[in-house]
Amino acid sequence: MRRKGVYLFTSESVTEGHPDKIADQISDMVLDEFIAVDPNARVACETVVTTGLVFVTGEITANVHKFDLDEKVREKIKEIGYNDSSMGFDYKSVGVISSLKKQSPDIAMGVDTGGAGDQGMMFGYATDETPNFMPLTIDLAHKLTRELARARKSGEISFLRPDGKSQVTVEYEDGVPIRVKNVVIAAQHSDDVSQEEVRETIIEKVVKKVIPHNYLDEDTEYFINATGKFVIGGPSGDSGLTGRKIIADTYGGWARHGGGAFSGKDPTKVDRSAAYMMRYIAKNIVASGIAKECEIQVAYVIGVPEPVSLVVNTFGTSKVKEEEIEKTIWKNFDLTPKGIISYLDLRRPIYQKTSVYGHFGRDPEKEPEFTWERLDKVDIFKALL
Repeated sequence: MRRKGVYLFTSESVTEGHPDKIADQISDMVLDEFIAVDPNARVACETVVTTGLVFVTGEITANVHKFDLDEKVREKIKEIGYNDSSMGFDYKSVGVISSLKKQSPDIAMGVDTGGAGDQGMMFGYATDETPNFMPLTIDLAHKLTRELARARKSGEISFLRPDGKSQVTVEYEDGVPIRVKNVVIAAQHSDDVSQEEVRETIIEKVVKKVIPHNYLDEDTEYFINATGKFVIGGPSGDSGLTGRKIIADTYGGWARHGGGAFSGKDPTKVDRSAAYMMRYIAKNIVASGIAKECEIQVAYVIGVPEPVSLVVNTFGTSKVKEEEIEKTIWKNFDLTPKGIISYLDLRRPIYQKTSVYGHFGRDPEKEPEFTWERLDKVDIFKALL
């Protein structure tokens, strides 16, 4: 993605109260419920949310585990912050419908022998742009939505409601971030606050708190609730669906995406596990210093354990040949679904936390369940220098 000259790049994030993120969190809640009891559970759970209704569907094969889905969904909605009927969607009055069946035996036949749960290609990416090896645009966008949620839940900004979005545009020069050109915030709010107060409060208590001052200048533009009002939000404003925020979930558009969503899928689905593994490898490559930026693509065939292809792209920033990096990956990493699941310890109920504010860029010391963020293979790639 690095290029010469001056250019702009934009990424967005959404809060945990966004309709699509409500759906992601419920799907991963269901996954965690089953995998906590049966680590070998096969789960592909999709959720739809709309005004007054949650519909949970999908395919699940697991040892018998009875839990009150209705109660768990309501707990999740309450935790997110929809706890009052004035928001048009709340945990007490919402209807919960489910339609779950077993995984197709045709799919299970290939997965039971250690093969991939589907065909497809996955990507992993890392850059030295930030300490967490994520692009600056998506890193700032996630920090803004996190801060919106924190300020709401703590009561620091009393007029905030759960739904919200952020968008950050950064100006680059020769691949280096120079300044933030504009910040966009859409924050759901109560009906008893003026737009002037919403704008001033969010700029001062959220934007300027999150974005380093050296990136902001007198020409930075702030678009806060650009339509002028955002009272009707959440599922009463828009329906939500699992897997509709795959770019916010990954790298904010900086890297390519294979198209497969993450939430609600157990780790035999390489859409999720292989994407985690490619991030892990790419991050260790960049941290080793042999490249400033790295994108890795891997591809699988349903029912076949070994990948059918793997390619590394360092966008001209590598100190060694990309073919040598690829050989090192093949030699040192087990890229079968079984190998990935074992190495990253993915048969655990760790997924609800991943479903908001990005699956990548977490601190593995503070959040050790994000095993794909560890930097324990750096020396393997340093040896190539």
